[in-house]
Order: sequence, then C-alpha cells, then structure tokens
Amino acid sequence: MTFSSYLTNLIIPFNLCMTLVVIGLVLGLFRLRKTGGALIVAGLLWALAWSLPVTSVWLGGALESRYPHLSPEQSPTADAIVVLGGNTANGRANWFLPYEKDKAVVRIDIAAQLYLAGRAPKVLLSGGALEGDVSEARGMAHAIRQQGVPETALILENSSRTTYENAAMTEDQLKARGIGKILLVTSALHMPRAMAAFAKQGVVAIAAPAPPQIVPPTDGSLSLWVPDQRTFDASRSIIKEYAGLFVYWLRGWV
Repeated sequence: MTFSSYLTNLIIPFNLCMTLVVIGLVLGLFRLRKTGGALIVAGLLWALAWSLPVTSVWLGGALESRYPHLSPEQSPTADAIVVLGGNTANGRANWFLPYEKDKAVVRIDIAAQLYLAGRAPKVLLSGGALEGDVSEARGMAHAIRQQGVPETALILENSSRTTYENAAMTEDQLKARGIGKILLVTSALHMPRAMAAFAKQGVVAIAAPAPPQIVPPTDGSLSLWVPDQRTFDASRSIIKEYAGLFVYWLRGWV
C-alpha cells in the first residue's frame, strides 16, 4: 500500500473519528479529560462535516469544476486518447442518488465516444492488474472493442498501479510511437491530479473528463445541511484526491 493510501485510510471520516474517540476515552482513563474530550469532539465533528452534502459540493466541486466536461463534438482533436483505469464512487452518475447501471459514468464510454467522433486515431488504455492477473487495460480493451473501436486503434499499458505510474509509463509509450498531443480521460474529480502528473512528465494533455458526479439533485430531495449516508460513504474519494495531491507535491510528482 502506498503512503498516499495509508494517509487516505487514516483520515477518512469513520476511521479518524473512531481513532480520535478511542484515544480520547483512553486519555480520560488517565485523567486527561480535557484533552480526551477535545479529541472526541474533534472526531465527531470531522465525521459530521463529511456527512453533510455541502462539504462534498464545496470541496469535491472545487476539483470537478477545474476542467469542464465537453461533448465529443465540442472536444478538440489530438494524436491519441489516453484512458486511465480506476473506479470512482462505483461509477454512479450522481453521488447523492442511488446507483443506476444504465446511467453509470464509465470512462471507457467517454473514450469510445471521442474515438467514434473522430477526435483521435489511437486510444491508449493505461492500468495494471490491481487484483488477479488481468490488467485494467485489458479489461478496458474488451469493453471498448464492443463499442466499435477496432483492435488496430488500441495501445495497452498494462503495468501502472498509481496515477504517477499512469503518467510515467504512458509517456514512455507515447514517446516510442511519436505521439504528441493527447486527450486525457478520467473522472472529473481525479482530473486535476492526473493533469498535473502528466504535465510533470512533459506530456501535452487536454482534459476530457467524464461528467461531474458531485451535483445536488434538482428535485429538492436533498438538503445540503442534513447528514446523508451516501455523502458520508463517498467522501473517501474526495479525501483521496486531496491527500494524493499533497503527497504527489511532496514527492515532486506534480
């Protein structure tokens, strides 16, 4: 597990809340009641803050809005489309609503639409095997062929496991083939970190994000100031991105 993953697991709301509450209770047993009480309150407030939709809209929206989603027809042309593997919030179209398979936001669908619209002649699929022997790139290749993208248009990068490796290993593939400008496809939330990582590798990338997912429903079914379980569960992805940006900055990867 990477340092970024450790940091994310530590500070996700439930984990940090429980950690601070337990430490606070232990300190209380040793008569450090004020310090223990402060830690308990801090843990509960951290969990409460991330259960409120307004927190996700504010912090997650700040990342998602950096690069607007464009239709394939509005997108510029490039030498290749690069798709990053990874799952974000189960691909659901809206974090605040139940998952619906027919409305799921899938990165490979965006790439297929861009290719079929003539935005680029090649599609590079980047992602190693996170579990088992089948890489994400191979899985994406199977899915995109079913949407009409020919095998001859595909380039697979089967080894990367992190965004940094996505960028570094993809740059090697692009350089070997003389490919310059790319359309970079990933989730809207992940796009700022991905763009920064690719820029650090010297890749000329144009953001082609999936549609934003952190969008309050317009039917009034959600109050931004009332705790919500789906919001609480999805907060991990937002925290992961901020933690990732911080760690990548520390390591000189962005």
